[in-house]
Amino acid sequence: MEYNVIDADGHVLEPPDLWEKYIEPKYRDICPKLFLLENGGEMMRIEGNQGLDIGKGKKPVTFGVVGAFGAREGTVSPKIPYLEGKKGGFDPHARIPDMDAEGIDAAFLYPSLALFLGAIKDPDYAAATCRAYNRWLADYCAPYKDRLFGAAMLPMQSIEGAIKEMRFAAKELGFRTGFVRPNPYNGRALHDPDYYPLWEEAQELDFAIGIHGGSETTQETIGIDRFARRGGAVRHAVSHTFEMMAAATSMIMCGVCDRFPRMRVAFLESGGGWMAGWLDRMDRHFDDVGMNDTRLTTRPSEIFHRQCFISFEPVEKTLPLLADYLGSTNILWATDYPHLDGFPGAPSMIKAMGMPTQTLKNILAGGAKRFYGLK
Repeated sequence: MEYNVIDADGHVLEPPDLWEKYIEPKYRDICPKLFLLENGGEMMRIEGNQGLDIGKGKKPVTFGVVGAFGAREGTVSPKIPYLEGKKGGFDPHARIPDMDAEGIDAAFLYPSLALFLGAIKDPDYAAATCRAYNRWLADYCAPYKDRLFGAAMLPMQSIEGAIKEMRFAAKELGFRTGFVRPNPYNGRALHDPDYYPLWEEAQELDFAIGIHGGSETTQETIGIDRFARRGGAVRHAVSHTFEMMAAATSMIMCGVCDRFPRMRVAFLESGGGWMAGWLDRMDRHFDDVGMNDTRLTTRPSEIFHRQCFISFEPVEKTLPLLADYLGSTNILWATDYPHLDGFPGAPSMIKAMGMPTQTLKNILAGGAKRFYGLK
């Protein structure tokens, strides 16, 4: 199949009973699950009795925002129940017509509810939840193997568990990529040397690593405490971008990519315009002999061009200005389908920016094919 338009970061909507059906029996009674509350709200159980309980306040709150595609334009209510979310999030057969309507040839799929599961503490339980999710995701993609591609969830609470799941996802499920959150897992940042065997395995398997943020959980998140009283819009803007800037620092300036130069890394769902200035700043600290204690062998911007990718949102006006500077084959884009803050009509929005033909071609598909290893 010819791929000319690739959604580098779409999402699925997990059935509320996914883990009950797919997880190994020993964890079935405590597995992740979405519950309806008496006040009309919803609560997600994460680990045993630990719940991400956002539905016990005075106003019922739901998880339906993750399926409210079109809410940005006012065509869908942002307060719909989870199960009333965009049908294509749950059903691949309903997703394909939505992709066809926008001329999207392929989509790489990340979670919705499972984005919260980085908060799990127990490594064995984390591994079990990842295995269940990845098996379900493979079944979701199976009817359209040349158009729907899953991103495996890796249990970063254990290096051994993450390596095992990466191998399973690559060799048994045929996945090309896995995702991790930018946040620390059990206090361990992405540049921690303990993770080196994982990155080495990703390099050897030719397995791309997508770093993807999510909503607030008990995982350490930059800026959330400072802006706790400023509302969801501020926290969303801060947490996604600040955490991804930290992740870029971990992978580039702290030496992970320098050590593993064939590993491909993408920074997703945090906008892309900040990356140019961040690379400039990292370069300056590398070039300044009096300040450079990084032990890097290569300039940060050169590392980025060699093996890193940044996802722009289709409303970012800086994309035409920065495409050549960052490298058009290092740029991805996403619909964020079916989330509340997703972008209906994303391919058309990008085409309307008036970029040169080859630059546009690279952004619409070339970068994604390079990152995901898609021919």
